[in-house]
Amino acid sequence: MYEIWLTLNILFELGMQYLPAVVGTVVLWLALMLFAATRPGASWTKALAPAFITGLIATAITFFITPAMTKSSFANMGYWVDWMNLFFYAAAFGAVAAALAWPIAAYLHRKA
Repeated sequence: MYEIWLTLNILFELGMQYLPAVVGTVVLWLALMLFAATRPGASWTKALAPAFITGLIATAITFFITPAMTKSSFANMGYWVDWMNLFFYAAAFGAVAAALAWPIAAYLHRKA
């Protein structure tokens, strides 16, 4: 239980450290949503598949490069909490990538 609490504290502190990037990403997402929503014929349902694929690709890339970026390796991950943290970290980056790709794909898949 201590490891989970420690992880939550680390995530909170990282969120506070990178607050401008988090706010900037939210503003970018809102701008993309507004841009796509104001264009006629944006196909939101057709855009779900490309956004999902983008999210999966971002998740896989993040999963495999994060240990090297933190000067660690998969061999150093001997505890289930380490694997859970890596997976959810990668999934969060994938979700952000999918959220940013969705309005772009909706705009690109406009109905004529």
